[in-house]
Amino acid sequence: MRHLTQFINSLFLAELFKGLSVTGKYLFKKKITVQYPEEKTPQSFRFRGLHALRRYANGEERCIACKLCEAICPALAISIESEERNDGTRRTKSYDIDLTKCIFCGFCEESCPVDSIVETRIFEYHGEERGDLLMTKEKLLAVGDKYEQQIAADRAQDAPYR
Repeated sequence: MRHLTQFINSLFLAELFKGLSVTGKYLFKKKITVQYPEEKTPQSFRFRGLHALRRYANGEERCIACKLCEAICPALAISIESEERNDGTRRTKSYDIDLTKCIFCGFCEESCPVDSIVETRIFEYHGEERGDLLMTKEKLLAVGDKYEQQIAADRAQDAPYR
């Protein structure tokens, strides 16, 4: 009996009309396509994009060269060189992130004890050569300075979840 039902369904193209009914149902509904460069979709405050180094309010960089982010990075994309200053504190001499290796996992951000390295919501960046995607300390600080207000707002919004 089951074989007879399958034969009749295939003879009258039941599956085809069932699929066409789904297509017809959505044919005249309002489209939900986003015209990307002109329209932007809403972004979560937890989005992980381009990295940035933050500064304190007095202008001093936050990174204390503890190298936890370098140690925890699964892709080995972060390299840090540190030096000791005259007052006995340790700061970074160089802080490099290779974005061609980075998998944007957020472990560096989570491991930082002073909230120095963060991932911003910036996703519209590119590099025409491999060296363009090597983020040096100066580039990271420039990104942090430029987007500090947005970073601080995102961190404040994320505070209840930490």
